[in-house]
Amino acid sequence: MNTEVLGISTDSVYAHKVFKETSPSARQVQFPLVSDRNQRISRGYRVLDENSGTSFRATVIIDPDGTIVSKMIYPREVGRSAYEILRLMQGIQFGRETGLGVPANWEPGMNGIQRNFNDIGRY
Repeated sequence: MNTEVLGISTDSVYAHKVFKETSPSARQVQFPLVSDRNQRISRGYRVLDENSGTSFRATVIIDPDGTIVSKMIYPREVGRSAYEILRLMQGIQFGRETGLGVPANWEPGMNGIQRNFNDIGRY
């Protein structure tokens, strides 16, 4: 999809290493894990929980121009949906490639909608 994926946490590189060595699911991770021990990234993206010193579980999508186009922060008890993140990325790319809007519950292969001020609320 011509994207870069990074896993960023306030854990140390040593914690990442142990995590990848001991967790069966972490062994399958195919993207770089970035340590944000100084919390600059978490603060910059406004996902730092100041009380715990850790970042909230979040997904941040940044376009090629460096603009955040989506940021989702998840409750601690709810995991992310890789399928929804993929659908979101596909929708963003579809909209940019076609100039069409992406309606609710859009899936790849579905039509987009014309961006027309008069149609607001119809879809």
